[in-house]
Amino acid sequence: MDGMVKKQTFGGKPTSLCDLGYCDVGLDDHWQACGSPDAAPGMHYHDVKGNPIINKVVFPDIGNLAKHAHGLGLTSGWYGNNCDCSDHCKGNASDPTSECGMQIAGDVNALVTEYNFDAWKLDGCGGEYDLVAINAAIKKAGKPIMVENCHWGRTVPDRSKPEAEGCPWNFYRSSGDVRASYASIRGNLATTVPLAGKNLSYPGCWAYPDMLQVGCEHGPGGKNDPGLTLPETRTHFYAWSIVSSPLTLSHNVNDPKISANIWPIITNTEALAVSEAYFGNSGTAIASSDSEKMVELTDAYIEKCLAEEAAGSGRRCETHERKTSVPAQQVFYKPMDWAGQKTAVLLINGGDAAASMSVDFSTIPGFKGKGAVSVRDIDAQKDAGSHTGSWSGSVGSHDVAFLMLTAAAEVTQE
Repeated sequence: MDGMVKKQTFGGKPTSLCDLGYCDVGLDDHWQACGSPDAAPGMHYHDVKGNPIINKVVFPDIGNLAKHAHGLGLTSGWYGNNCDCSDHCKGNASDPTSECGMQIAGDVNALVTEYNFDAWKLDGCGGEYDLVAINAAIKKAGKPIMVENCHWGRTVPDRSKPEAEGCPWNFYRSSGDVRASYASIRGNLATTVPLAGKNLSYPGCWAYPDMLQVGCEHGPGGKNDPGLTLPETRTHFYAWSIVSSPLTLSHNVNDPKISANIWPIITNTEALAVSEAYFGNSGTAIASSDSEKMVELTDAYIEKCLAEEAAGSGRRCETHERKTSVPAQQVFYKPMDWAGQKTAVLLINGGDAAASMSVDFSTIPGFKGKGAVSVRDIDAQKDAGSHTGSWSGSVGSHDVAFLMLTAAAEVTQE
């Protein structure tokens, strides 16, 4: 938390991460007392009344997390429906006398009343799966809570239902867990495309291909996650920005070497402006290389999982733990105004060598760039000249070109 508000200088004025909008911190799993003797029969960390049991050795006063965050001007989040020693409660979640009803009530009471958290990440491992019932319990508690639906793409918005039932959360996972590898980030990014195509990622209900792995030497796959090169880091962060994904940092913010390396990317205010904008489209792919120009991506983690599965170990690799075939080249866009005069474009090169890539302005939905178009390099934060009809340039292997296109204003006469 202290690292989020610490002023840092890497070639510019002293700035903190919170100055740029990274002002929420979240505690993930391992806070619970797994296997507590006070747990209800059949449960691991909830008592007979449904209250969560805290690991007091690690967190003698877990409420101090929120207190400390609030003292720094941050908001603070908790984690529920845990995956470590998950509690598989049964019964109607809307029934306060059922196991799940009591556990939801107990968790919400702890979240809001006892510990005063501001956000809640709800994983998909335990029995607390009914987000409509959970949303009702939060509203009854009387405090606005930012909710992350972490059901790995299995629970998505339903536009045919009222908002309290169709999207009773603030952002939701479109994918399985991301890892610190190029194969993983490209595979997770692909899960946002069909959701954007159905207009299922929008303000208050954002699709989220998991947290950022920028600056992480190893991700959830441990030593089998190779980490990301600087070009891959640019790809990761700018792709998450252009598809409106919440930007959740997961690197060590108190390591000055890591911070210095990724600071120009994660603090790029022009990229953050793209992330924050919404003009009717969350951002998605508009062009991809054809089926003959696909690349198959893998890494040590995937190979290990597939080998264990093939050996009959009983392990079943999830979709995100398999080889990923993605277009060698892909173009994403996101409108930046209602008039069609401005749009962000991301050109992704997934090939093993630098490649010439281009974007035809006439192929960008709604963009009115029929004449001269001003092009700005968002990564370099400098102008890239005026272009007519299209932009072309060389894009490095596993790298991107991140551009802002601004069309000449149309002149009308009455």
